[in-house]
Amino acid sequence: MKKNLPYSQFVGIFLLIADFIIIDFSCKLAYYLRFGSNTNHEDYYVSLFVIFNLAWIASALFNNVYNLETLFKFKVLLTKIFYAFVFHALLMFSYIISFKEHDFARLFLFYSYILAFDAIIFFRIIFILFLKYFKMAGINEKRVVIVGAGYAGNELYHYFIKDKSLGYRFMGFFDDAPEIPSLMIKGKIKHLKDYCIKENIDEIYYALSLTSNDLIKDLADFCDDNFIYFKIAPDFRGLVQKKVNIDFYENIPIMTFRREPLGIAFNRVVKRAFDIAFSLMVICFIFPFIVPVIAFLIKLESKGPIFFKQLRPGRKNKLFECYKFRTMRVNNQTELQATKADPRVTKVGKFLRKTSLDELPQFFNVLLGDMSVVGPRPNLITQLEEYSKIIDKYAVRHFVSPGITGYAQVNGYRGETKQVQLMQKRVEYDVMYMENWSFFLDLKIIFLTVWNMIKGEENAY
Repeated sequence: MKKNLPYSQFVGIFLLIADFIIIDFSCKLAYYLRFGSNTNHEDYYVSLFVIFNLAWIASALFNNVYNLETLFKFKVLLTKIFYAFVFHALLMFSYIISFKEHDFARLFLFYSYILAFDAIIFFRIIFILFLKYFKMAGINEKRVVIVGAGYAGNELYHYFIKDKSLGYRFMGFFDDAPEIPSLMIKGKIKHLKDYCIKENIDEIYYALSLTSNDLIKDLADFCDDNFIYFKIAPDFRGLVQKKVNIDFYENIPIMTFRREPLGIAFNRVVKRAFDIAFSLMVICFIFPFIVPVIAFLIKLESKGPIFFKQLRPGRKNKLFECYKFRTMRVNNQTELQATKADPRVTKVGKFLRKTSLDELPQFFNVLLGDMSVVGPRPNLITQLEEYSKIIDKYAVRHFVSPGITGYAQVNGYRGETKQVQLMQKRVEYDVMYMENWSFFLDLKIIFLTVWNMIKGEENAY
């Protein structure tokens, strides 16, 4: 059967092309607003148009702007596009500084960003409305049936009917011994083939036991012969209540309950190489300027050491000495979390915590291999003992090395955890990071961390 271009991929390519056109038109309109009909500068700005578009590709892909799953979540989409433009502006600024292209009119760049941002958002709104109408009107609708009126089939049925914009039209169940009462049961399995041909069914979902090898092969052959997609939705009830992943070792299917990109040796090498390179860059180029100033201010305000060392649980709960700049007056309550208006925190310490500069010494932990630049934040030993008993999957976050910054932190979950729910959310983001790790996700988290450092964080104290 000929494999068609996936729908989501087609939409992504279409939006990328549309963005190119919008950005090009915005730049030209910005040129006209700045210089009018004067074409004396036009050749000089052609190179900027090219760089502008290339930078957009990098920024848009980095921020996952073309992910179809977020297309209908307008708030999420708006946030992604905003971050894409911020990252794009940083790339353009780097280009202008690096190549000393200082002659570009600032007003031209301002007009370009305002026009491009507004035009892309407006186009997205129109496109989303069109796409919803397109799907709800039944155009490109996928007609589906489910073999098996049990738990898995019922779950799948509710997925198909919950949102018409998904593009599915559920036609009915087929089962010899249905477990659930339903008016949508069209008949027994022997009636399935005739019904599919008569009703032009596009997809058949098999939701029965995987032990019926002959039935599965028969239905798969029938689907191939009649250009119907055959998909299996196995019932994992009692085994797992979450997403599973299936890999193949040659012809042997291997099921895992969680995606583990860092379980692949190559990915671990890439992450470790980046950790070493990034840490050395920070230590060699930033430390000589910042550390002496911070050390002087710490010593000036209060007595005690410049650095603070504390045992923290790392990968596989192995304890290591975590380094920080001292932000508190010397005390005997180091296992207690800092609270708002904590009297132990010094004035200098409050600033360091607010800007996350107190974490800088942890780049030495990264070089030593105890930590990574990005990963779940290392909690206190007392927190490990407490939360591992009451929060599901808390220990999972220790499958990887802890990080100086993490996915939970850039999503607002940092600082004091007064409620168990707050730690639960941190754990969810940490596990989400582990399951979706990529080199570009690490870069994104680092960028957002720097951004949060600049603007300051409400929960950092």
